[in-house]
Amino acid sequence: MELRRIAPPLGLGVAAALAVILGSLHLMTSAMQHSSQLSGWYSAMVGINTLGTLLLLGLVGVNGYWLYKQLRQREAGSRLTARMAVLFILLTLAPASVVFYSSMQFLHESIDSWFDTEIDRAMEDALELGQAVLGERTRALVEASEQIAESVAGTPEAMTALHLDELREQAGATELTLFGKQARIVASSSMQPGLIVPSLPNESLLLHLKEHQPYVGMEPVPDSTEPCVEPCRKGQAASLPNLRVRVISRLATPDALYLQALYSIPPRIGALAESVEAAFGHYREMNYLRGALKLTFSLGLSLVLLMSLLAAIWAAFISIRRIVAPVRELALATRKVADGDYAQRLPVQSEDELGFLVESFNEMTRRIALAHEEAQRSQLEVEHQRAYLETILSNLSSGVVSFDALMRVRTANQAANNILNADLGACAGHSLASLAEAYPNLAGWVEAVQARLQHTKSVWQEEIAFVGPNGRQELFCRGTPLFSAWGYWSGAVVVFDDVTALIQAQRTALWSEMARRLAHEIKNPLTPIQLSAERLRHKLAKSLNEADAQVLEKSTRTIVQQVEAMKTMVNAFNDYARPSKVQPVALDLAELVEEVAALYPAASGLKIDVCATGPLPRVKADPVHMRQVLHNLIKNAQEAGGGDEAATRVEIALRSVEDAPGYLEISVRDNGPGIAPEYLERVFEPYVTSKTKGTGLGLAVVRKIIEEHGGGIRIDSRYKAGAGFIIRLPLAEPVLAADRRDEQ
Repeated sequence: MELRRIAPPLGLGVAAALAVILGSLHLMTSAMQHSSQLSGWYSAMVGINTLGTLLLLGLVGVNGYWLYKQLRQREAGSRLTARMAVLFILLTLAPASVVFYSSMQFLHESIDSWFDTEIDRAMEDALELGQAVLGERTRALVEASEQIAESVAGTPEAMTALHLDELREQAGATELTLFGKQARIVASSSMQPGLIVPSLPNESLLLHLKEHQPYVGMEPVPDSTEPCVEPCRKGQAASLPNLRVRVISRLATPDALYLQALYSIPPRIGALAESVEAAFGHYREMNYLRGALKLTFSLGLSLVLLMSLLAAIWAAFISIRRIVAPVRELALATRKVADGDYAQRLPVQSEDELGFLVESFNEMTRRIALAHEEAQRSQLEVEHQRAYLETILSNLSSGVVSFDALMRVRTANQAANNILNADLGACAGHSLASLAEAYPNLAGWVEAVQARLQHTKSVWQEEIAFVGPNGRQELFCRGTPLFSAWGYWSGAVVVFDDVTALIQAQRTALWSEMARRLAHEIKNPLTPIQLSAERLRHKLAKSLNEADAQVLEKSTRTIVQQVEAMKTMVNAFNDYARPSKVQPVALDLAELVEEVAALYPAASGLKIDVCATGPLPRVKADPVHMRQVLHNLIKNAQEAGGGDEAATRVEIALRSVEDAPGYLEISVRDNGPGIAPEYLERVFEPYVTSKTKGTGLGLAVVRKIIEEHGGGIRIDSRYKAGAGFIIRLPLAEPVLAADRRDEQ
């Protein structure tokens, strides 16, 4: 700001430079005229203006190079400057070219018109007219001088002087002189009384007189004191030249005497004659230099036009820079605002439209800065709310999934991932169909939820079942539609809970109650029936003939056997319904499995393979119940084989679980026919079996025992070569187990 304040105004500098250029051009134009006093400075002026032209050309070149660099660097305002400069140059060149062409044509035609044939003839006629007038006057003077000479020839020498005075006054001569050989003066008469020595001819003129030839000639008056015979015009006596006519005639006498008469020519006639002659000479000179004259004027006009154009372009560059400067600053500031710098403010340097534009820009950036601060505060508040909501959702045991208006997954909490066994966060932004493609086991759940979202725009709830990787799952889903501020449906949120365990517990409790009642109601009459059958056989066997006795024996034996079978079944139901008394200890399950497998040697027809991966931790379980679990599973495999014991193989594998560090996993797989699809969902329920043997309580008891130990059992859906079951039991020392995993 200080430098700007000290520096002279740019407009004043440009005006001074243009004034200097205009003055130089004016002086050069004046020097082109021969009559000007500056005609001798013409070459110097051309050189000075040429240097000025080169200087302007350099300034224009520097400005053009500066503009080229800005265009290469894509600086703000460079393109606008280039367009304005090109437009200004075109607007300057177009009229200047027309004016230059017209001026050159006019100049050449004007110079040619100066030397027209009519003017040429007029100049010659004027010169001839002047010569004719002077010749006529000279001849009259010669005749007058001849008459004076004849008159003087007979006059005595003593009276000659007086007679010359009379004749001079009569003839109007300024001086009459009578002289002889060798310029001996005989007598003289002059209008100037003080003139002692008359004006005699020079020697060359005297030689001409010896040839007896009269002499007449016009010459300037050597002395300006000789008065004019005719009155001069006022103001012209001092400026017009004095001419006189000298006439020398020989007297008709024996001695060689000569009479010299001097006549003054009126100054006006002399001036006109000299002017005509001088004008004619100047005209001839100019006609001879016509081509050079055209070249001189053309050069001068071209130089003037070139300097004017260069000065205008230079001034245009300076003016455009000043005009574009606020626009460039606005562009730079706008670019910074686009990059997020909303603190940009520009100084208002004028009160015109550009100043109004700068003020509007400052007001706009101020409002944007306020809006940005408000948006940041709102965004921060939203982030806090979102973090708070995510914290709540992440700690919920219920799964929460939200969808947008296009039924694309927006958010999902960790519980949803755990329940569905899927990474829903990776599916954010994808449709439900994409989720089903990524996780085929969720196709049933996706189809049910999608149908609800498409057709239900209100709160809904539904139990949805699907077969997941861990078996059948029962989800209790509640859907709530979401609406925008304008009342449009913008999506929905679905909250669901895995009620599989709850439903299963309810079913188990129901089956237990039913088994308890069944055992109570059936077991009581079985003993009287058995005793009555045995009493009938004992009383009637001796009184019947042999044939009837055999029938009675066979019937009562059948009744007793069936009663025993029913007692066994009732006891099984009773055991299932009665809560187990679990006494858990730290159990080496691998060792227990080896012991149970040893009870089924190869001679039994079963082949049992035991595989334990690495050192396994102990589990917290009751060894009696675990032994029953293993027997039930082996027996289930044996019965599923249909009695073909030689072909039955059972594989029991134990391993630590990576995704559940606190559990030990046992998988039991056989090579039987597997589980029919219609029994998959109910295979662990009591009295559900596809086998011809057994009570249908084996797998139900197994699950009951496993759940009483805090573990879980599920069907191995990936195993297709037979039936497969996966059991997970909690470790006796889960912390130590986790440490061991870290060490590994």
